[in-house]
Amino acid sequence: MSESPRLTPMGTKVAKVAFLVTAMMFFAVLALDIAIPALVLCIMALSTWLVSLDLPVARKHGGEAA
Repeated sequence: MSESPRLTPMGTKVAKVAFLVTAMMFFAVLALDIAIPALVLCIMALSTWLVSLDLPVARKHGGEAA
């Protein structure tokens, strides 16, 4: 029987770096998963607020016909 390949110090270093990169990507996506919906909700709230404002520019002046 042949021996199973043993991890060399270089092999464990590569595995640690690969795990670190994978973990960084996971948590970066997790942060975006929270930030993007929060940004969308803020934009929706701002648009609702802007539409509900009673701006004098949007009103017709002096009884003009529509």
